[in-house]
Amino acid sequence: MSTLQISQGVFHLSDTRTLALNDLAINAGESWAFVGANGSGKSALARALAGSLPLQKGERQCTFTRIAHLSFEQLQKLVSDEWQRNNTDLLSPDEDDTGRTTAEIIQDEIKDEARCQKLAELFGITLLLTRRFKYLSTGETRKALLCQALMPQPDLLIFDEPFDGLDVKSREQLAALLGELSTQGYTVVLVLNRFDEIPDFIQNAGVLADCALIEVGEKQKLLEQALIAQLAHSEKLAGVALPEADDPSARYTLPENQPRIVLRDGVVEYNDRPILHKLSWTVNPGEHWQIVGPNGAGKSTLLSLVTGDHPQGYSNDLTLFGRRRGSGETIWDIKKHIGYVSSNLHLDYRVSTTVRNVVLSGYFDSIGIYQAVSDRQQKLAREWLNMLGMDNAIADAPFHSLSWGQQRLALIARALVKHPTLLILDEPLQGLDPLNRQLVRRFIDILIGEGETQLLFVSHHAEDAPECISRRLTFVADGDAYRYQFEYLAAAR
Repeated sequence: MSTLQISQGVFHLSDTRTLALNDLAINAGESWAFVGANGSGKSALARALAGSLPLQKGERQCTFTRIAHLSFEQLQKLVSDEWQRNNTDLLSPDEDDTGRTTAEIIQDEIKDEARCQKLAELFGITLLLTRRFKYLSTGETRKALLCQALMPQPDLLIFDEPFDGLDVKSREQLAALLGELSTQGYTVVLVLNRFDEIPDFIQNAGVLADCALIEVGEKQKLLEQALIAQLAHSEKLAGVALPEADDPSARYTLPENQPRIVLRDGVVEYNDRPILHKLSWTVNPGEHWQIVGPNGAGKSTLLSLVTGDHPQGYSNDLTLFGRRRGSGETIWDIKKHIGYVSSNLHLDYRVSTTVRNVVLSGYFDSIGIYQAVSDRQQKLAREWLNMLGMDNAIADAPFHSLSWGQQRLALIARALVKHPTLLILDEPLQGLDPLNRQLVRRFIDILIGEGETQLLFVSHHAEDAPECISRRLTFVADGDAYRYQFEYLAAAR
């Protein structure tokens, strides 16, 4: 029986990145799905399984002899090449090349008209064999490429994002066809972006995060694990409104187009040593910022100016939420606009209490509950926990019984219940394993994307940024001090 086994595998991606596959065995006739978010290493995993990614450490043993690896990128290139044929200088002036037929594409490497006809019948594209490939729909081209891959009778089929770009009906048709292949004894591996894309016929599954395969097992048991079930739940939340505020948000008292933060030539010094040196920074409505820099660069100092906690805020030209610092505003005037989560807050939250009470404490900016909670606040807290995919069993569990990432999520919900103008997340991924990092990053995008709160996301690494980030402030070492680099991020929502 053919097998593919990888043990303690480390695969080369770049000078600074690797893919870790610690322990994986795929046997002939099995069906697998591997799920991961964008950037988690899915395409690299497909290449590693296919044998086209360099192995740095560990072992990869494979007795499959005919491996077919299909990706959306291959399909796009094939279609592009077909359109490019009309522009080639190799055509004579009187030649009107309209591209190859679907049958010619399917038989590109192996000429076998009988097998081509048989596969076309299996996938329901017989009538398309004489049509020009480049004029087919996305779903039709996907089926043609699948026929092409099956021509040499492979014993292992690897599909990288097979459902990408397909409508609901085409996805269902393709899933049924892949299921038929599995029934016929083909070994089928799917690499997917979403848990809800896993077809019913799949037996086994794995989860990727931060370029590491972190969980593998029987599909149903894997999907029942709390963290993975929570990640799967997050896929259903696009367009879902956040729970209401208990009281009108302080954000609505601000002019709509007024900057939230304006710092002009900001300077903070300790013993004549500059911590911040002539930093000018403006946060406008609707912007989500990542603040990046090494330890000691001044990130925390900048945050303390924003939160109103730094005494040198009074000596700077600093305007917070429309009020010049030192113009008679109270610390509450500043903090009512801010939700704050950091690793230190997480460590400080040592009281013995339930997850539900942690979320409820956000209404009082306290650590623990020391006053009466209204029925409305209880109802809203339930809505927040439901949105996080935390049922009553989790909500009533001790806060410290949750994974570190789930605790961090509860603290983020605690900060958001008052719908602050700004949510400041100071190193929110610090101390988290890859799965918990993925969980927190995913929910940050949902909670910020569906609400009106703006995000200040502080981290050491630019790659930690959630997808919602639109601007980046980077502290760059320059001798004994730092200079400041500003970026617009085109990929942001």
